Amino acid sequence: MYAVYSLKHAPGLCSALTVTTTAHAQTPDTATTAPYLLAGAPTFDLSISQFREDFNSQNPSLPLNEFRAIDSSPDKANLTRAASKINENLYASTALERGTLKIKSIQITWLPIQGPEQKAAKAKAQAYMAAVIRTLTPLMTKTQSQKKLQSLLTAGKNKRYYTETEGALRYVVADN
Repeated sequence: MYAVYSLKHAPGLCSALTVTTTAHAQTPDTATTAPYLLAGAPTFDLSISQFREDFNSQNPSLPLNEFRAIDSSPDKANLTRAASKINENLYASTALERGTLKIKSIQITWLPIQGPEQKAAKAKAQAYMAAVIRTLTPLMTKTQSQKKLQSLLTAGKNKRYYTETEGALRYVVADN
């Protein structure tokens, strides 16, 4: 599994937490496609509907709406992409294995805002990101997932991207 998290405090930039399955090899012809999105790459043993149901039951104060398919580019043959709007500056998106709709990648994207609501919006984005980590790592407590998220943010601060592998999870932090 992979997780991507980026957090930036400037307006117009976005932040995301993506969790995907592990695929290590990458050949030169697939350099533009993330290895975990390739045909045959592993998936979570979890459909997007199951994930959403688990997420919502574990996090009643952080509702995740139904995902809707979005038209996507060259990887249509292998993937179905879907998104769910949480609010005006917070979205969830996913890359699903075509046919089974099992999760290859799931992401929370935050579009930072300025002004008096910035602190609350950032806290909400981080709460959703920690909840995604927790939902996919059931033995992790709320406090542990928040600490993990903060650790990733600190390690990835001011870096194009930072990766960290923990068991079957791979976290990628992009601060751009």
